[in-house]
Amino acid sequence: MVDANQVAELRRFIEQLKSNPSILHDPSLIFFKEYLRSLGAQVPKIEQTERDYEERAETKPSFSPKHDDDDDDIMESDVELDNSDLVEPDNEPPQPIGDPTAEVTDENRDEAQLQKRKAMEAISDGKFDEAIEHLTKAVILNPTSAILYATRATVFLKVKKPNAAIRDANVALQFNPDSAKGYKSRGMARAMLGQWEDAAADLHVASKLDYDEEIGTMLKKVEPNAKRIEEHRRKYQRLRKEKELQRAERERRQQQEAQEREAQAALNDGQVISIHSTSELEAKRKAAKKASRLLILYFTATWCGPCRYMSPLYSNLATQHQRVVFLKVDIDEANDVAASWNISSVPTFCFIRDGKEVDKVVGADKGSLEQKIAQHSSSK
Repeated sequence: MVDANQVAELRRFIEQLKSNPSILHDPSLIFFKEYLRSLGAQVPKIEQTERDYEERAETKPSFSPKHDDDDDDIMESDVELDNSDLVEPDNEPPQPIGDPTAEVTDENRDEAQLQKRKAMEAISDGKFDEAIEHLTKAVILNPTSAILYATRATVFLKVKKPNAAIRDANVALQFNPDSAKGYKSRGMARAMLGQWEDAAADLHVASKLDYDEEIGTMLKKVEPNAKRIEEHRRKYQRLRKEKELQRAERERRQQQEAQEREAQAALNDGQVISIHSTSELEAKRKAAKKASRLLILYFTATWCGPCRYMSPLYSNLATQHQRVVFLKVDIDEANDVAASWNISSVPTFCFIRDGKEVDKVVGADKGSLEQKIAQHSSSK
């Protein structure tokens, strides 16, 4: 009698299948799908819209997309693939192979050919295990024969042992890089395991070396899956690239904003800043340039009568034009700065935009100073 709990679990599974038939395409349920087909049931292929393809895929694929924690909010959807003919990987110990360094006599070659003929007869009779035994004896006798390994690989395919077939195909291609049979058997084995891109590559090479209808039929199944994987990869490579560009632009803006804040903080809005050295002046010039501010450099001296008249006016203008940088240099205290600007009389007002002098007022000309501040502060 069937256990009631098992019946309940089976009922829940059936209900889940009704709501989501694509579960049947999970490779782990191949045995169940084959059983349903043996009873005459039809397993529907799951059709989906482009939106479904991009946003969700409920069939477990043999291709597992990579997820990068650094991709912000990019979450890859699975790739909808036709995994209907996949087989469980064979994890048996590697099959015997011959010693490639051993000397092969004519007698060994003849005996190996005899074993191969016996293997072909066994294949014709459907005795695949017997065929593998004969071919194993053959590769021991003639361990550098690519065709023997490639032939044994084709028999491993018939008994659903793709990993064993791949191992033999690799050896065959090692001894004969142009072995069409080696590429074909390896491509078909990789298709059994869902290694669609590698399978397509091998089958294309086999097709160029020695095309047959079986290769063409297999390519019709393999290529659509390989193409979907490639399209999926390119899509997310493009999205990641766009994300990287957005991240780089965001970081650039943040850095620029931080520099502007730093520059603005050093410009003391509404105040007159005293300059005592060339290096200090250069720092303020760079800060004003980064902040796209007009900078006025006022050269003065304590003994200058007109300067005593202009200094209060200059301070008052600084409070009125807070987006303009007002600097002051005492030519006796910072004579190196005055010398570098070729100052011959005071007061002198130099107007600097983007690090370059754009205008100048010499003398205690209040009207000209105000007019040029208004002119140049509004020029940008």
